[in-house]
Amino acid sequence: MVSALPQALTYMLDTPNIEQPTFGLLVNCREFVFVKLVQVQKPKYARSDALSIEKTNELQQVLSILKRFSKLTLL
Repeated sequence: MVSALPQALTYMLDTPNIEQPTFGLLVNCREFVFVKLVQVQKPKYARSDALSIEKTNELQQVLSILKRFSKLTLL
């Protein structure tokens, strides 16, 4: 899944609004990795650990993050 990170960051760097953080999501069949890119001065990114849908507590964490993302997009 980490092999998809460079491509995701390339797309994220192309955002027109560099004042706000850009969020990304890498997904394979069982895991989710969240990515955050900040471009205020020098682009910096952070990523979450891989969260598995096979672990109930991690699935709840993924759903909680996705719910927060949906609220951000409605602003």
